[in-house]
Amino acid sequence: MTPDQRRIHEGTLRTPRGQWFRGPYDALLQQLRIAAPAQELGGLLRFHTDLNRRLSELAILIVARLWDCEFEWQQHAPLAKSAGLSAETIGAIRAGSLPADLPADEDTVLHVARSLLQDHCVTDEGYERVCQRFGTVGVVELTALIGYCSFLATTALAHEIPLLHQ
Repeated sequence: MTPDQRRIHEGTLRTPRGQWFRGPYDALLQQLRIAAPAQELGGLLRFHTDLNRRLSELAILIVARLWDCEFEWQQHAPLAKSAGLSAETIGAIRAGSLPADLPADEDTVLHVARSLLQDHCVTDEGYERVCQRFGTVGVVELTALIGYCSFLATTALAHEIPLLHQ
């Protein structure tokens, strides 16, 4: 690594992600003007928003599945379980089906993520629903997380990032 690459790499190791500095970030290190702000934005969206970990991990799993990004799925399914997402919900998302009997907050996240990634919009009714549940700031945080995770998924897919547990 160059000194600048090492600086960004070591900065990531000091975040709550810790040793997770693999995968898409390996590719991003080739362009430091992207890697540095991406690492900073990722830390902010994962650990410094009003969304709780369960909902953040739910959004990440939905993104991973809808992009068919096994790397992101493999990294986040265990984190989602430890954050309190039910095994049934995780399994349904993995299978590409709609989980049954979701709590209202999870159902709202699922609706927004699927609307954005499949329909490329959120209906007025859907937007009102997510605003009522999370507030305008929460909507900004959730949609930013969905976009950021899509960025990581497309990076992993384009660079054919290998799975960590092969």
